[in-house]
Amino acid sequence: MPEGLARRLGTTDAVVVGLSAMIGAGVFAVFAPAAAVAGDWLLVSLALAAAVAYCNATSSARLAAVHPESGGAYVYGRRRLGPLWGYLAGWGFTVGKTASCAAMALTFGAYVLPGLERPLAVGAVAALTLLNLFGVQRSAGVARIIVVFVLAVLLAVIVAGLVGDDSVTFGWFSYSPLPYDPYAPDIWGILQAGGLLFFAFAGYARIATLGEEVRDPARTIPRAIRIALGITLVVYLLVAVAALRTLGPVLLATRPAPLSELVREAGFGWLAPVVVAGAAVATLGALLALLLGVSRTVLAMARERDLPGALAAVDPVRQTPRRAELAVGGAVIVLLLVADLREAIGFSSFGVLAYYAIANAAALRLHRDEGAPPRAVPVTGLALCVVLAATLPVTSVVAGLAVFAIGLTIYAVRRRRADR
Repeated sequence: MPEGLARRLGTTDAVVVGLSAMIGAGVFAVFAPAAAVAGDWLLVSLALAAAVAYCNATSSARLAAVHPESGGAYVYGRRRLGPLWGYLAGWGFTVGKTASCAAMALTFGAYVLPGLERPLAVGAVAALTLLNLFGVQRSAGVARIIVVFVLAVLLAVIVAGLVGDDSVTFGWFSYSPLPYDPYAPDIWGILQAGGLLFFAFAGYARIATLGEEVRDPARTIPRAIRIALGITLVVYLLVAVAALRTLGPVLLATRPAPLSELVREAGFGWLAPVVVAGAAVATLGALLALLLGVSRTVLAMARERDLPGALAAVDPVRQTPRRAELAVGGAVIVLLLVADLREAIGFSSFGVLAYYAIANAAALRLHRDEGAPPRAVPVTGLALCVVLAATLPVTSVVAGLAVFAIGLTIYAVRRRRADR
């Protein structure tokens, strides 16, 4: 364990970190594509996504207590399952979170400048990558400010949706998205929406990375995860209820900036600029954090020679992984030029679900004296990760499998060269 890391963080601090990772840009973007496939059963899909998130976070927390190192499931997979599984976890995280960056950038553009969201998204990624090259990072204090502001915006959206004019929908089940009966659940649609909604919960495992800096991590981290997930679920549930009441599943599914549309339809049009500001702050904050996180994972994988060693270079003056940051920023921009928001969210969910499937498998290898979670938790998490990944939109599944096939090919070639 590195020297000099003081255990100063308590449960409240850890909860704030978790909320800053979860209460972010995903809530402004993910309900539209999820409503398109789940319709009035969106709340069931949300509960399913929350259950998967809980299992994944619990497994990650127990693994983090045993392996307090940077890299998350990349490290857990290597230690518990072997180098190949660690590599696949790291590869899934890298490609999945690169797609998350694209989704965040597109969400920013959709709220701030509809119709020109793609060029604005490219500009945002380029600007934040440039900032990262100079070592600009979001401090814990700024993260707290962002959390408070975004929560205030979402509270305003919830109030507007619950008390405003709902004449557009005439109640809960006025609209039915395309050819299905809202009273009869479409199991495939519910599962697919659960996989898409999982995108909004991504980030909870950041609490597990605090293992070196929290007091009594074995007790504090699981408790903080439960509290942060509970708060996030309540907020997302209320947003979903407000959106369904005011817009109905059809309008919710077809609007690029659904929460702005919600306050307008509810008769609170003056709140729309506030929602835009909240979305902009949340997406830019999340995008900055994601670009930093992915570039550091690329750096770690390059140091282990699981990615080209040239990406492990660190700028001697600013102490930043400049090549890794440029590579990640370039990859996100390329993705922005070829993918839309739903494709980016689906592809991101596929990669991250694969990542957490490996984390749950690694947790199954923990022993009782290492604080292993109840076996049902990682088993359920692993099974649900596989099911939700398989039921994502076909384009997301095909693209995800293709990217993992490319990753396996790269791994095999590099290992063969290393063995010569």
